[in-house]
Amino acid sequence: MSDLRSPMPTDFRRIWSASGISALGDGIYTSALPLLALSLTHNAVLLGAVEACALLPWLCFGLVGGALVDRWDRRRVMWLADLGRFALLVAVGTAVALGAADIRLVLAAAFLLGIGQIFFDTASVAYLPELLGRDADALQRANSRLQGTQRVLEGFVGPPTGSFLFTLGRSVPIVADAVSFLFSSLVIRSLPRTPPKPARPHRPILKDAREGAAHLFRNRLLLGLSLRPAIGNFAFLGISAILALYVHETLHLGTAAYGIFLTTEAVGGLAGTALAGRLTARLGTGGTLTLTALVEAVALLGIGLSANAWFAGAGFVVLGAAMGATMVLGPSIRQAIVPDELMGRVTAAARLLALSAGPLGALFGGWLATVAGLRAPFFFGAGILGVMVLVAARLTSNSRIDAALAEAAAARQATAPEPVAASEPAAASEPAAASA
Repeated sequence: MSDLRSPMPTDFRRIWSASGISALGDGIYTSALPLLALSLTHNAVLLGAVEACALLPWLCFGLVGGALVDRWDRRRVMWLADLGRFALLVAVGTAVALGAADIRLVLAAAFLLGIGQIFFDTASVAYLPELLGRDADALQRANSRLQGTQRVLEGFVGPPTGSFLFTLGRSVPIVADAVSFLFSSLVIRSLPRTPPKPARPHRPILKDAREGAAHLFRNRLLLGLSLRPAIGNFAFLGISAILALYVHETLHLGTAAYGIFLTTEAVGGLAGTALAGRLTARLGTGGTLTLTALVEAVALLGIGLSANAWFAGAGFVVLGAAMGATMVLGPSIRQAIVPDELMGRVTAAARLLALSAGPLGALFGGWLATVAGLRAPFFFGAGILGVMVLVAARLTSNSRIDAALAEAAAARQATAPEPVAASEPAAASEPAAASA
């Protein structure tokens, strides 16, 4: 295990800075794209389609993208993906500035940006273990910093910045997001080249993709780590679907309070990313994952029972903290134990599982609130997260995680290059040592 106080390598700081600027651009994009779409149409179906187009690429190409990332140089994939997104947004910004944009262009841009996100996100998750030598402690610290920075810039700074830039001109936030991708691409381009991948027999891409998904579902620890965000997304998006209505009709607050509630969850998430390491030092990674599942369930139950806005807001802070810690620990363990040749495919399969559960949860939450009241999605979410406490305690226990880390370390040692043979002068000294 590495020293938690040891400094991170310089190359990680480059990734960190690139990720931060890119997260700021994503925050700008998150608020600017819906505003751009709204300026082009008031058709609710088309506005919803813009959001769907950002998710659709993961459902269609997520597993294939993971398989391609495992075949290609990951550093190259990252900087080319961001360079492509830069070029796309420059084209969109130019069309908007010239008055030539319509809703079809926005839909196409959202879809193509989603494809770029598949390649960049999958490659970056797979590249980080290469950079940090698959050290679990270093990966945890790295993910904590990346998640914390992302929450601040994408969650707090980016959206209001995007809204402000939009008031200066519809194309201004689009160009600002493009510049963030260009910066990220140039920084990642400066990273050291990765060693060439060993030659592998040519196989159909779909067979490679299925191999990654099969590896995830066969490994109980990986399956447990992937079920957490999947079940969480089902529960949380079921709540998000009716949150604005809940804040208005149950807590009797105005529209501005809805934004404040979203901010409280983000504040909690930032605290959770910072506390993940301390909790792990005391409880172990498995114990912390079990604790966060319990805290999420209790927080949702408390929010659902509360008629007081202050208590509900405090519940969202606690909920966000538990989610933030989970989002640091789960990926760190997966990055430490998955073989390098499968990292992209397993990452894509886990991401697809998590993302697929979200829309189902949103639909179910909306239906449940209609038939059983606005508090019902909170109670149901607390119930299924309560079940996740038992799943986490069994599938992601400390003993299972420790065994997986030891097995992964042994496998890497077994496949490490043989030490260089002793030189002739050293060999010549052996008789003298023996005669002594």
